[in-house]
Amino acid sequence: MKSKLTTLCYVEKDGCYLMLHRVSRKEDINKDKWIGVGGHFEEGESPEECLLREVKEETGLTLTAYRFRGIVTFSGDGYQTEYMCLYTADGFEGTLSECDEGELCWIEKDKVFGLNLWDGDRVFLELIRREEPFFSLKLCYDGNGALVRGALDGKELEMEHWQLCGC
Repeated sequence: MKSKLTTLCYVEKDGCYLMLHRVSRKEDINKDKWIGVGGHFEEGESPEECLLREVKEETGLTLTAYRFRGIVTFSGDGYQTEYMCLYTADGFEGTLSECDEGELCWIEKDKVFGLNLWDGDRVFLELIRREEPFFSLKLCYDGNGALVRGALDGKELEMEHWQLCGC
């Protein structure tokens, strides 16, 4: 089985992140969750090409300034391993358009942790908030979607780290 390659981006403006509330599709692993924008690589794409295409498709925005923040490996019982290139962006052009995958909303950064997020997303959002240097994060989920363990730059994450990010 091949692994999945994806990108995810948190677009920033005026102290807010552009968040996608995944409410449109019935069969969606992210159903009712709030996530950044992004998606799957197409054949031959670099991470940056995938990022720019996916953000444009989902938001109508063209990124002009972005930063590669880390690699996130998702592993789970019954799920294919996914490798996600994580970005933030603070420069863009264009007008926000509707997204067929859900509702796009600008959410104040300090309110994002109050949304219905995946527990692992809380971990990497906290790393972004702390301005951690480029990182490799592994997040392991059980078959029910519960985060059961994680590793940051090859080192097992301790429970106090989970408590810092509200997991």
